[in-house]
Amino acid sequence: MILYEIEQKFKREKLIDLKGQVRSELKLNKQLNSLPKKAEIAITAGSRGIDNIVVILKEIIKYLHQYGYRPFIVPAMGSHGGATAEGQMDVLRYLGITEDVMGVQIRSSMEVIDLGTTPEGLPVYMDKQAYHADGIIVVNRIKAHTAFRGSVESGLSKMAAIGLGKQKGASFVHSEGAANMEQNILAVSKYALHHAPISMGLAIIENSYDQTAIIQGIDVDKWFEQESDLLRKSKDLMPSLPLKEVDLLVVEEMGKNYSGTGMDPNIIGRWRIDGVDEPKEPSIKRLAVLDLSEQSFGNAQGIGLADFTTEKLINKIDRDATYMNALTSTFLRRVMFPLYYASERQVLEYAFKSLGPKAKWEETDYIQIPNTLHLNKMLVSESVLRKLDSNVIDYTIERKVRLDFINEELKYRLSNVYIT
Repeated sequence: MILYEIEQKFKREKLIDLKGQVRSELKLNKQLNSLPKKAEIAITAGSRGIDNIVVILKEIIKYLHQYGYRPFIVPAMGSHGGATAEGQMDVLRYLGITEDVMGVQIRSSMEVIDLGTTPEGLPVYMDKQAYHADGIIVVNRIKAHTAFRGSVESGLSKMAAIGLGKQKGASFVHSEGAANMEQNILAVSKYALHHAPISMGLAIIENSYDQTAIIQGIDVDKWFEQESDLLRKSKDLMPSLPLKEVDLLVVEEMGKNYSGTGMDPNIIGRWRIDGVDEPKEPSIKRLAVLDLSEQSFGNAQGIGLADFTTEKLINKIDRDATYMNALTSTFLRRVMFPLYYASERQVLEYAFKSLGPKAKWEETDYIQIPNTLHLNKMLVSESVLRKLDSNVIDYTIERKVRLDFINEELKYRLSNVYIT
């Protein structure tokens, strides 16, 4: 079958003066700048691969040092990294966040302080190192959540409630499932804002090309209003598949560096959460995922969103880390193994065969993407190409290739071009 490498055209809002914007937002925050000199300030660092995160964190540290503060970094990632202090340090190290690079301590611990209980009856926990600081700057990317819709989703409130709550706090926030996730995050983060030394938030929004588009400081007294507004802006810049209905979607690589669920449910249209209706679009008949990113450290959260995968991927799974993540979130279906086969050729052959006896390759709406984060370039079948033209999707054709294999592996993939 002939495939076409296309490039989709998305909004490309991009922040030019990154360092200047960071400093400007920090300087505007009265609560941060009212702290006494030599105050210890904790800066959060999560588990996601955020564009320019090393530059952003270093600039925060530089600013704080300049004004006489003593900054340090705390991992704020709930149960990620296998829910161990060492594992969370490893996650940061892979993101380029180390003590040598940052020039400050990274205080990694799973110890938490019990802050109290929300009016709704939820216990609230806070990273011990962060709690004992004089101030906390919550730094995170704002984007659509992978399990619910709400006024705040994945961002600063979630990091305050779940990331800084470590494994213990994350478990309680997730304990009532996706249906109550928004209200739990709001309740716990609101309590944390009033009972922990959080000075401000620094929100990051990326465009459809995974580039920094917006950096904005968030005041504690306007926290939820400002975050909600930024979430709307983030969704406006979010990428998507070019069609609402796809016969076969091939994801070359999944991983925690692309999405908290390995593959973003907002992109593939699959929740796989008990009691929650599946999205109406996009509708993917069959989904095959071929590999697990090295940056996931074996955490295959989201493998259950696929219908087919490879033995190669299955063999890379750290079951302890994956199961811990699933048990904390309570979304067990997301880690149930799909059908898996020895080679990528077999995966594609059986995925196609499962479309039914009347399916024909030349009529199949086939889309191949490197991962669910980078969607500007993809491989599509001629059938898809015709529908893009009829729907007036803005794209360009980069090249034409054949769906072929070398040693039973895909010959052409977007993540590393040709395999030789």
